[in-house]
Amino acid sequence: MRPIVVVPTYNEVENVPVLLARIAAVAPDIAVLIVDDQSPDGTAEAALSLAGAYPLLQVMTRTGPRGLGLAYVEAFQRVLGEGYGPVVQMDADLSHDPVHLPQLFAAARTYDLVIGSRYCRDGAVRDWPVRRILLSRLANCYVRAVTGVPTADATAGYRCWSRRALEAVDLPTVQSKGYAFQIEMAYRAHRSGMRITEAPITFCDRTRGSSKMSGRVISEAILVPWRLRLHGSLHQHAVVSTARPRVPR
Repeated sequence: MRPIVVVPTYNEVENVPVLLARIAAVAPDIAVLIVDDQSPDGTAEAALSLAGAYPLLQVMTRTGPRGLGLAYVEAFQRVLGEGYGPVVQMDADLSHDPVHLPQLFAAARTYDLVIGSRYCRDGAVRDWPVRRILLSRLANCYVRAVTGVPTADATAGYRCWSRRALEAVDLPTVQSKGYAFQIEMAYRAHRSGMRITEAPITFCDRTRGSSKMSGRVISEAILVPWRLRLHGSLHQHAVVSTARPRVPR
């Protein structure tokens, strides 16, 4: 097995060097793929300049339409073709702490999808106002009620996928382009019979750069659960564990 971390970027030139250093400190033998959406701030160039310090670093610059979902689909197809797996996805804004990587990889020995969860037992959110936490929790309740995906944090972007799961979700047909990609992928894994669990993480708000959230992204996230419910494929339901996975000490 060749594990890899996939990190989509857009205008994250300040965060990429910090993130790479943190990943290397926790998991120095893990490959990293930076997937840049033609950042005008030089994110891709900055990442390429660090290749000498991180021999397992790859940088992919996309040329098509921008979008989180589009970037992940292209990156996942690439790493599957290169024989990688398990595959971790994480944000570049330092909200996902690499300290949790060993826990995610350990759980991936048993499960097809491990969600780094803010809202399962022992999960936490740091530096968010109460209003934002409540909105996030309500959004997850909404997704769970509409789609039937029985996870506490279906909108989470910190995940570890097995090759089996990424192959099962039929990547070329994924439609969501923005943050709703997380919802659609969790739904597809669930309906494809994948073994899913949640591992607690501490989520930290970004301190550098700007959020990519927009009205269009929010609208997509509201509509996608209904599209999935009304038009989603009929597959066997996944076996979902709510137990905290064991982590080697």
